[in-house]
Amino acid sequence: MALALSLARRGLGRVWPNPSVGCVIVDRDGHVAGRSRTQDGGRPHAETEALLEAGARARGATAYVSLEPCAHHGQTGPCAQVLIDAGVARVVSAVEDPDKRVAGQGHAMLSAAGVGVHANVLAAQAKALNEGFFSRITRGRPFVTLKLATTLDGKIALSTGESRWITGEQARAHAHLERAQHDGVVVGIGTALADDPELTCRLPGVRSAGPVRIVIDSKARLPVSSKLASSARATPVWALSGSESVPLQAAGVKVLRVPVTAGGVDLAVAMKALGTQGLTRVLVEGGATLASALLKLGLVDRLAWYRAPSLLGEGMSAVASLGLTVIKDLPRFRHEETIRLGEDVLETYRPAT
Repeated sequence: MALALSLARRGLGRVWPNPSVGCVIVDRDGHVAGRSRTQDGGRPHAETEALLEAGARARGATAYVSLEPCAHHGQTGPCAQVLIDAGVARVVSAVEDPDKRVAGQGHAMLSAAGVGVHANVLAAQAKALNEGFFSRITRGRPFVTLKLATTLDGKIALSTGESRWITGEQARAHAHLERAQHDGVVVGIGTALADDPELTCRLPGVRSAGPVRIVIDSKARLPVSSKLASSARATPVWALSGSESVPLQAAGVKVLRVPVTAGGVDLAVAMKALGTQGLTRVLVEGGATLASALLKLGLVDRLAWYRAPSLLGEGMSAVASLGLTVIKDLPRFRHEETIRLGEDVLETYRPAT
């Protein structure tokens, strides 16, 4: 099962709207006969590919699958039926699929066909790996990681706007790996206008297409000449906006209409819109206004904070005002992990409640 989870992890950011699943087929002699993960784009499924590799050795074998095999007809038939047809004797699964079209029915189908079923093996690890898929199914929105790269005093740039480079090469490379493992990377229109970013994943051999690039842009102000819009036909760009924009759409930008309030785009609705589009994991990279808005709404599921061993004093803060009047209302997080990246560190946190 640990191998199946390792295979599944390789598909993060590449298989939406589907979960990333790993499957290992162990034959009757205890040897690995086939193994695979959900393929890029979500098809074919892990079970189908692993069984194809195993061939005749799948008969009487045990299949280790990191998520309950599906039981519904979609673009392909149910994976549970594929396992039955291959003559697998036993299926060991990590966790039940929360999708109501499956939700125990895959296990039931296997049991009814005489296949032994053993569930909940490394369940916590499997659920954590696919927390984006679980979030989209159960909450209707993707799992949101807020990424910050700051000095020790929480600054992202000088007051002049100069910010390159606060963190070192290893931290920046790791940030690109974070992009590669997410379905979409999100910035506010302020950051898009000020920095004209590409938001692509620039790590050799990691990803070619990269995540969907998303701009929170209430008035559809993204210039068609920007790096994002001008490359939208090569790598998808979406704008979450309250306005139509024929020029942006003509450039290949997908404009998703969402409600806009006096404070800007309704972010709760915007996140739901991304879930409806199939995204399971998004990485928010700036700016300060967007970060504070997400924090105030409780829409941050994970905080990835890169810290450089330096101080700016005066400068631009990573998070804008949260409008707090009493300490008890502070957004609180629990520490998850610290990773050393050259002279910098990455600290990850989860909401405390």
